[in-house]
Amino acid sequence: MITEKDLQEAIAECQGQRNPNANTCIKLASFYTIMDHLYGQENPDQQEERFKGYSYDPPEIIYSSETEFGQIAERTDTAELLRVVDELMETIRVMQPRLYDAFIRKITAL
Repeated sequence: MITEKDLQEAIAECQGQRNPNANTCIKLASFYTIMDHLYGQENPDQQEERFKGYSYDPPEIIYSSETEFGQIAERTDTAELLRVVDELMETIRVMQPRLYDAFIRKITAL
């Protein structure tokens, strides 16, 4: 039977890999599942520490600008800002179609 120490060593080995791949992640998940099943649940503080550095949360995007629009955009709700920009883009599409097309090409390339 696999001991808790064996599982902890296997977990440490997976976590110590410099460039983990999908197989490493699968092994790590399996080791944690076995440990939880055989040796019970840890308290939440231990779980948080265990998963430190393995977050799938995207990095926070920070936007900074010196322009008037950029400064207003920084402090405005994104959904509301996009609603107003969408209205503006419809106006530009009708009045300046070439400018609109150029803008759409540029943001499509992002």
